[in-house]
Amino acid sequence: MKLLVPAVVVVLLLGAGRAGAEVPPNIIVFLADDMGMGDTSVYRDWTGNGAGVQLHTPQMERLARMGVRFTDAHSPHSRCTTSRYALMTGRYCWRTRLKHWVLFGVQGDPLIERDRPTLASFLNAAGYRTGMVGKWHLGLQYRRSDGSPAEGWDDADLTQPLADGPVDHGFDFFFGISRSHPTSGPDGQKRNGPEQAIGPGWIRNREVLGATGNGKELDGSYVLNEIGPRLHEAAMSFLRESVESEQPFFLYFASPANHLPHTPCDEIAGVKVRGASRFVNGAATGSTRLDFIHENDVQVGLLLEILQGPDPRRPGHRLIENTLFIFASDNGAESKAKTATGPLRSNKGSTYEGGHRIPFFAAWPAGGIGDGESATSGRTCERLLGLNDVFATVADILGRPLPDLDAGEKGAEDSISQLAALRGEPFEPRPALFPNDHRQASRKLSDRRAVVAVRSNRAPVRGQWKLFLDHRYAFAGEVHPLELYNLADDPREQVNRLDDPAAGPVVEFLVEQARAAAGDEGRTRN
Repeated sequence: MKLLVPAVVVVLLLGAGRAGAEVPPNIIVFLADDMGMGDTSVYRDWTGNGAGVQLHTPQMERLARMGVRFTDAHSPHSRCTTSRYALMTGRYCWRTRLKHWVLFGVQGDPLIERDRPTLASFLNAAGYRTGMVGKWHLGLQYRRSDGSPAEGWDDADLTQPLADGPVDHGFDFFFGISRSHPTSGPDGQKRNGPEQAIGPGWIRNREVLGATGNGKELDGSYVLNEIGPRLHEAAMSFLRESVESEQPFFLYFASPANHLPHTPCDEIAGVKVRGASRFVNGAATGSTRLDFIHENDVQVGLLLEILQGPDPRRPGHRLIENTLFIFASDNGAESKAKTATGPLRSNKGSTYEGGHRIPFFAAWPAGGIGDGESATSGRTCERLLGLNDVFATVADILGRPLPDLDAGEKGAEDSISQLAALRGEPFEPRPALFPNDHRQASRKLSDRRAVVAVRSNRAPVRGQWKLFLDHRYAFAGEVHPLELYNLADDPREQVNRLDDPAAGPVVEFLVEQARAAAGDEGRTRN
């Protein structure tokens, strides 16, 4: 790697200096569903999984080796709706009406206000062509037969265009589903009919594609084990059109895999999926869950392949050189298996680490995020990171200001740039992160079970500290500590240090951080 330093310096100057400002990078954010740290071989050395139990994800490894992986990256929440909100807005979802859990029901009122900037609208204003394929799960609004906004599903006419959806929040193009794949529509003709109350099935922009006009009956084209190829086709179409337009593009690929039920497709673009997953030692996994994760690996590989094409905005170069490609998950593994969660406590839905510590790796060769070579080992970064940081990082890359919070503007209230860390430059410890949901993975809906944690690596006592606060923080901004852990020597969060006198200064520091960040109108970005 030392021999590459001079070349990297040149790339930094050309890709992220004057030329970088003139030729902004393309951006792909691939968000998997329910993938834990142990669900990709990118982190095998970190999880300790053996070759006979670790799913091999060669395309994810390829991307990570091209760039940098983070080992202390987090979804801001341990469930899908809330984390997707934070990714899109750069704001914690516990500041909204949804203090924990997810949007339920066949509709779900839109969670993002129409006047709130999103990552997509920010990039759209910067001249990007913006597209999304996959799982939205941030709420929809339908229309009645007369075209007026519907109150909900019951008075919705699915033949009418949506009143609120992804294209109303910054996306030029959307092809995908309303929420998790089994609850986005009837599987073919199963549970289908005029009275079906599962979902609208496929949506393109504002159009419900399968609407028949016979009540809520759909045409049967929404089939769970065919979702992968449909999303691939939509993504490739968007990318080809974007390249032809010679605009920078932003693609948000929100994969439904590997949310339950595990419904891997047979193949995508001739690449086998079902039955094709392998452990690192080459043995077949025999697992539909791992096949579904393998589907994500195949999608990543196909995206990397199209990026091998020429870049019309930078003649003589390939698209992949000037594309920021980020891979992450919306929360930890839904599986309780230690091979999926790694050496962490609990899993999806929990504010313990297994619920929200996630795989996160990225590459952008022209911008100094990795060397772009899949034959190298890639870089590892231990800086604390949240999905909500993508917004500020992208703004930093483009040299565009974030909304002025002091002037009363909305946007990216909890987003901190990670550009220096991504590039391997010196950085300060990240300000406190505030992951949220239930303390322990649970399906119980009581608001009293909701917690917010204060996670910081900059406390006055050396360590990686995490203070749990009870439900009154999210709902009323009140600070009532529950538990304290030092993840530096207790990654499984087994030893509660809350009453340890030696940790007193840590508690005081984290409580102060919590008070400064509290409230629906609060912020953690200066």
